[in-house]
Amino acid sequence: MDELFGPAGFVDAFRVVNLEPDQYTWWSSRGQAWAKNVGWRIDYQVITPGLKDKVTRAAIYKDQRFSDHAPLIIDYVWEF
Repeated sequence: MDELFGPAGFVDAFRVVNLEPDQYTWWSSRGQAWAKNVGWRIDYQVITPGLKDKVTRAAIYKDQRFSDHAPLIIDYVWEF
């Protein structure tokens, strides 16, 4: 990941607009990780630098639990 977001120049779309701490997309099934919000953010939308100014909102959908992952939602503004 360091190579991807460093020298390769790609961008983490989520972090363009959401800098809040403790934002995770995966939780272990052990130790009540979901309930305690102890996890990792291992789901990404990787974009080129040219799309950075098109990201308008990012969220992690946690209203319903489907698995040990939560869907990552990124909104973009795009004009044709």
